[in-house]
Amino acid sequence: MARLSREHKASRPAPARTRRLVRTASDRTASKRRASDAPYHHGDLHEALLKAAEQVLERDGLPGLTLRAVAREAGVSHAAPTHHFGDLTGLLSELAAIGFRQFGMAMAAANASAATPGEKGMASAKAYVAYAQEHPGMYGLMFRSEKLDYARPSLHEASEASFAGLARGVGASRQEQIASDALSLEQAAAIASAWSLVHGFTMLLLDGRLSKILNLAPEGTTAEMLLTAMLRRTTPIRHASHDARRPPPQAGEAK
Repeated sequence: MARLSREHKASRPAPARTRRLVRTASDRTASKRRASDAPYHHGDLHEALLKAAEQVLERDGLPGLTLRAVAREAGVSHAAPTHHFGDLTGLLSELAAIGFRQFGMAMAAANASAATPGEKGMASAKAYVAYAQEHPGMYGLMFRSEKLDYARPSLHEASEASFAGLARGVGASRQEQIASDALSLEQAAAIASAWSLVHGFTMLLLDGRLSKILNLAPEGTTAEMLLTAMLRRTTPIRHASHDARRPPPQAGEAK
């Protein structure tokens, strides 16, 4: 009887609490295994991490963009971003490179779609602001130099190409070709002036600081209309400076 009793006890199912503990431990092990195996079943993990980083950036801002946050967003192990980018600076730099490429392509497409030189410069400026409005997090990252490593080839090349696009737009509005390796003082001043105007406008717009002006402007005035009016104001100033450098006409010469 004692033997049968022992066999009966051995054959009885484990109590429910014990089964739950075993199942929970098993689930934890499986979860860890899935997390560690995730990078190997994710396809192009490098691109997936960058897409996840952009989503985190636009949703949570730069303070919320950490390696662990990106890993969670991509559904992979927390070590995956470090493996691909080294550290947070590496990830941010590669992400900013994507932003500069998108930024440059947007301005180039706008420039190509315009017909006249004046329209080309205007279109490039509007594309500049439109990109920042659509990707405020990315735009903010692109101009946070202390967070980026410009020694990384991808970021260096993308930012240089973006600057070349800006210079091309300014050159189109001036009806001249601007070289990529050297600038005259006039060209440097024209680029700095245009960049300061458009970048300053963009930052004020993103920060909501233009609301007062737009509310006081005629009804229906949009940010794009305000930018267009600002850009048009720069054209006569440039012509006036050119006229001021001309020598006075000689007697009998047509003015």
